[in-house]
Amino acid sequence: MTITSELTILGCHPFAKADDGKLKSRIGTIFPKSRTLVTVKTIHAFQRRIYIDHLNHLRAADGLPPLNEDEETEEWRNAVDLLFEEDERISIRPNPDNMPLAFEADELLAESGVAPKYRINFLYALDHRVRQAVQRRGEYWRITPLPTSPEQMAQMIVDSKLSIAGEKIYYYNKATGTRWLTYQEFSQLGRLAPAELAAHMAEIQAHCQRTNPRGFPEVDFFMSAESFSPQDFSSYDFSRLDPDQLQQAYASLGEKFREAVATEFHRDDVQDIHWRNRMFEALLVRDDERVSEETLLGLSPEFFMQIQWLPGGRIQAGELIFDPVFSLRDMQPDNEELRELCDERARAFIFNYVRQYANLEYVNIGRVANSLSRRRDTEKRRGVYIAEVKRRGEQREIVSIIRMQKWGVREHLDDGKSLQDAMMRSDEYTEYLLDRRLGCWQLGMNLPSCVTARKICERYCSTDPRTRHLSGVIIWSPYIERDYIRGIATDKIPRHRLEDPAFALRLAALLGDAAAVNIIVGRCDRHGKVLFDDGDEVVVESPPGNPSEIVVADPTGTFSNFDQTLQRMAAAYAEPANRRKHLVPDPAAFAEAYLQAFQTSFQQIRAQYLGQRRAFDTLFNYRRWDPNGSFEYRWERVLARLERTDPAELTSLIRQQIAV
Repeated sequence: MTITSELTILGCHPFAKADDGKLKSRIGTIFPKSRTLVTVKTIHAFQRRIYIDHLNHLRAADGLPPLNEDEETEEWRNAVDLLFEEDERISIRPNPDNMPLAFEADELLAESGVAPKYRINFLYALDHRVRQAVQRRGEYWRITPLPTSPEQMAQMIVDSKLSIAGEKIYYYNKATGTRWLTYQEFSQLGRLAPAELAAHMAEIQAHCQRTNPRGFPEVDFFMSAESFSPQDFSSYDFSRLDPDQLQQAYASLGEKFREAVATEFHRDDVQDIHWRNRMFEALLVRDDERVSEETLLGLSPEFFMQIQWLPGGRIQAGELIFDPVFSLRDMQPDNEELRELCDERARAFIFNYVRQYANLEYVNIGRVANSLSRRRDTEKRRGVYIAEVKRRGEQREIVSIIRMQKWGVREHLDDGKSLQDAMMRSDEYTEYLLDRRLGCWQLGMNLPSCVTARKICERYCSTDPRTRHLSGVIIWSPYIERDYIRGIATDKIPRHRLEDPAFALRLAALLGDAAAVNIIVGRCDRHGKVLFDDGDEVVVESPPGNPSEIVVADPTGTFSNFDQTLQRMAAAYAEPANRRKHLVPDPAAFAEAYLQAFQTSFQQIRAQYLGQRRAFDTLFNYRRWDPNGSFEYRWERVLARLERTDPAELTSLIRQQIAV
């Protein structure tokens, strides 16, 4: 037992290492009311029992009777489960119905110096009660982050392996406390000496029949369904079996386990996407809980596992309170972990929201970790963020997507421009982006209804001899903010949805309609590759299950191709039909619905232009005309190309490229 002025520890320090360099104990139980932490290596239920025995020992020393049953139950209710990580992080597994107790544990761990706040996270990312409680504190970043790539998923699975008393044979679900035993791990126990094998079999037998304080099994059998269960162990007393009887019992149970598990799950392989995904799900959710679009803020599946939440802020008694971790960052400027976590842009976004909205309750800012598009662009990478803003009295949060401008003051300075020139070019590019969006709207592209251009204050840093003298200068970095579109990207629609004939035909028509304006505005990357149906087109369903519209989330690349004939892009616009020919029930009908919608929409846009030519032609007359690529010049060329293009001929060329 260790006693400090802040905390009594029954067991070793949470990050104490064994001779092999690994943590002595991976789990702990903290009792915030009595400021006691139990770290003895066992399961959480037994740690609670150790704590009760400790209290009774203290009571006996004071001449008091042991705790009665009701008093013991009350002590159990005041316990919070902890998990210790090899990188000296602590995960709190809260009781979703008692989040204040979890926050007390959080404060005690930080105050006592066991771990700094930025190394303490909350589990139960999928439980709305936990999310909402953490959300109201502006601390979404405190929820244990989910992996954002297959490699991180694999590493999470590898790192989940732990033991109870013997070898590390279990995959541990941190949220539920269940230890998953796979057939491969069970089959490898046969190599152990009889005494060790008997101990492991007794361990499995005891814990697979026991539930933890949250009501989940301590040990369960991975992918065995109901055909292999604790009942199969009930007739054995492994401590009384001789070596031959033990081997026979082990072999019999192993055969039942093998028959209960599908062949593809007989071998543990994090490189096998099927095995990895099922194990990942087993480590993340309960049997009755599946990853859905409600996982994070009701966001679509494209955002699942893609957001790294950052320290934010909340409004308390009318005062803006930034997360205390920002103060730690200011006091420890050389701490790389804090520097990565405390994104200064997030703090700047929060300032803007506080100045923009009245009666704010909290703000959460997240950084989109990976690109959600299928394309691999080689251009400058822009920072992409998601913001959740809650105003008092309103039931739903305001959710927005923030994209830093590709060419801002910083980028122009890095390119060797003077400060004045960089500022002017940055503002000119902002105007170009807004004009481009207006041009898309004018021609009928369905874009988010609310888009705002704003700026944040940043400090410029440089080691380049050309701009080193500007290091430390305050610059204004522009960004574009738009409404979050609640839907799913066209290139990420699940296969089972495409197998529905009605859904497929409706989607085909929406794609054709969107493709018409997309080709008109010449949407391409800087290499001339057509950008369409690759991550920016979002299907909105109303009611759920019925596609009602396609919204283009970001018109990147529009008006890039303004001087080539549209006929040259016919092959690229056959791809939406070709790519789905093996996924939809009737490829020919899908292609025809797509083509008909394309031609009809193209004809309507062209007719609208010819009928209101003056309104279109003069829309950007106030802008500078420059044949080197000004937007006014591009607009003029796009309209001229629209006028001379025959919709039927263009549709026929696309039809010839469709392989059905």
